[in-house]
Amino acid sequence: MTLLNIRNLGMTLSSPLFSKLNLVVNAGDRIGIVAANGRGKSSLLRCVAGTLEPSEGEITRARGLTIGHVEQNVPPALLAKPFYEAVLDALAPEQAETESWRVDVVLGSLQVPEELRWRWLSALSGGWQRLAMLARVWVTEPDLLLLDEPTNHLDLGKIARLEEWLNGLPRDVVVILASHDRAFLDAVTNRTLFLRPEQSHIFALPYSRARTSIDELDAADARRYDRDMKTSEQLRKQAAKLNNIGINSGSDLLVVKTKHLKQRAEKLEDAAKPAHMERSAGAIRLANRGTHAKVLVTLLDAAVEAPDGTLLFKTGRQFICQGDRIVLLGENGTGKTRLIAMLRQAIANPETARNGIKATPSLALGYGDQALADLRDVDTPMGIIIRRFDVGDVRARALLAGAGMSIEMQGRPIGQLSGGQKARLGMLVLRLSNPNFYLLDEPTNHLDIDGQEALENELIAHRASSLLVSHDRSFVRAVGNRFWLIEKRRLVEVEDPEGFFASAGGGEDLPKG
Repeated sequence: MTLLNIRNLGMTLSSPLFSKLNLVVNAGDRIGIVAANGRGKSSLLRCVAGTLEPSEGEITRARGLTIGHVEQNVPPALLAKPFYEAVLDALAPEQAETESWRVDVVLGSLQVPEELRWRWLSALSGGWQRLAMLARVWVTEPDLLLLDEPTNHLDLGKIARLEEWLNGLPRDVVVILASHDRAFLDAVTNRTLFLRPEQSHIFALPYSRARTSIDELDAADARRYDRDMKTSEQLRKQAAKLNNIGINSGSDLLVVKTKHLKQRAEKLEDAAKPAHMERSAGAIRLANRGTHAKVLVTLLDAAVEAPDGTLLFKTGRQFICQGDRIVLLGENGTGKTRLIAMLRQAIANPETARNGIKATPSLALGYGDQALADLRDVDTPMGIIIRRFDVGDVRARALLAGAGMSIEMQGRPIGQLSGGQKARLGMLVLRLSNPNFYLLDEPTNHLDIDGQEALENELIAHRASSLLVSHDRSFVRAVGNRFWLIEKRRLVEVEDPEGFFASAGGGEDLPKG
């Protein structure tokens, strides 16, 4: 049964986001939308929801179709409400009065603990706030569910629960979601839409298999374009040769043939289209100044404690060596962030061996946290680069342009930049600090798939020694060559992350602070 029919849909803001989009959505479809940051995913979802008018084309919805749209941001007014009331308020007043049991059913299906249901949303983590927004929409029982970056702020446990919840929905419920989480897309979708400015492509496949198909399609387009351009060049060379002969001999026939050859070349050039190239959201590059030290950090059974002094775990005797890309695994609350803070302090003061952590004096740290706290909202990108690094205005502007920032963005307060723009600025700051050891906490947050893959390639190509914390399973699998797991108050090395991924879903991420 067709629920939605999209015909020749287009959206243009400052530039075309997508055009001539045709898509038929049937009952049971689970569609993942893939595109770079700022390339129209959220706009398309709003068009489907009916809250944004497209620039062209039309959307036909089945009679009586109800649509639930979970956007990325939490409305500020809801933060002053308890979790339960925020969901209850989504029902019509008469329904809220007589059918409040619906809220209990939805919260139960999302495994929201009883102790969280009456806490203020402002006191909960970003992950629980995201699930509250999903519960608000699902309690209204929509036929079609729209999800915009649903895994943002979710830890591995909540991602696993969300996957299980989505896969357990009634088969006829349609889900259309925009996400940069490759493993999540593979787990919950059966169709993939690659949203593009000119010609979007839809495949009846989950992301990874669809990615292989579109890469093959793009490669064939590239070969076809190159072939057509070579043929055109040959035709023009033949035309030039015949034209010279025709002029010298006075042959009208050769002049006519010359004209025909030129027309064939022009027709071929007009029809030929280059293979799709995603408009860059900004390059991601890293640096590695290198060091002669083989062992960069030594852990001598360091005790990692909570702020109140409670022991979280002990590290045992561990070494971080040149070329190691260690991924730190563990449930929320087990002490990953505390260990990173201790490492950062020890590297900043290598002459001390406090807390059983010893860093080589030649270590130059590149640190990035998931909140990008090192980038103050009131600063500007231009101001940060000029103040922190020995570069002039011209070089600073060129570096920022390479990171995807226009002249206008370079002078704008960082607080006004998108998450993707801030992430790329953070990566530029890391690169310019020229470290030989990276300490990265959720580095793929806000990066689109192209950005994630660029970061993976840079870490591997530069043999960048690093300790990483990430909930992005695809990133972890691609980058890690060693894996440390916090379990039973000990830090142990495991062969791969798969056992931890399979067991994710246990620990609770309770209120902030």
